[in-house]
This record gives sequence, structure tokens and C-alpha cells, in this order.
Amino acid sequence: MDKSVCIKLLQSHGIKPTANRIVIAEALAAKDNHPLSLKELEISIQTIDKSNISRALTLFKEQHLVHTIEDGVGSIRYELCMSHCFTDDKDEEDDDMHVHFYCEECHRTTCLYDIPLPPITLSSGYEMHSANYLITGICPDCLRKRFRHPHV
Repeated sequence: MDKSVCIKLLQSHGIKPTANRIVIAEALAAKDNHPLSLKELEISIQTIDKSNISRALTLFKEQHLVHTIEDGVGSIRYELCMSHCFTDDKDEEDDDMHVHFYCEECHRTTCLYDIPLPPITLSSGYEMHSANYLITGICPDCLRKRFRHPHV
């Protein structure tokens, strides 16, 4: 995703596109299908300190620009929300919800857009704000490595 698209995405979510915010959005967009942790963002963006990245992610989450994913091992990961719903209306459905896969060997989280989400019906009195669909196991890359090196 190029800079102009990131700027438009920030603006469409009501976020002023400052230099740091653009860089952070670009870093998140550069990792197609792989949500990033705060630590991974710090490593990939060495020109912005942790506190500024953290503040930007908090704003992005408040403005529905990022989804947060708990990866099953206590880490929070962030990915750009490509939903067409940019409002605060809780009745609006997020059309970017999808399944995530956490590899127990390489510790990478991957977005699985092609797996249909099961419907959720909550008991009366509950209001859903988000849901995390996480599958854990071994990714295809790690399985191939196992097959090539079966004694490892």
C-alpha cells in the first residue's frame, strides 16, 4: 500500500495523517496476512520510539483502523482493518472479520480470509463488540521443513 492510499485510509477513519501515523500504517500494510506485535513494529520502524507507536496504535484502535488479535501466547497483534464500516455505530457489521492461524513452531500469525466465520448468537443481555477467531497448529512452511528434515 503506497503512501497516498495510507493517507486516505487514515483520513477515512477520522485520523489526522501525521508523518509517524503514515509510517506506522505503511508498516502494518506491508505485512500482508501477518498481523504484527508492538515489538515487531518497533523492529521494522526504527525511526519511531515505542511510546509513539503505542499511542498511534491506541488511536488506530479507537478509530477502528486496526483490529487487535490475541495470538494465543499472550501477545497482542495489530492489523489494518479493511472494513467498509467506519462508523461508531455498534449495529454496523464489520465486514473484515476473519480467522487467524497461529503457528506453534515459527510463532507467526496469519490471516485466513478464505475460511468462513461461524455465526455467533449471544444470550439476551450481551452486546458483542468484537470476536477473535484463532486456530493454532503448524503452518504449511513449517510442515514442509519438517518433511524435508524429518529428524529435526
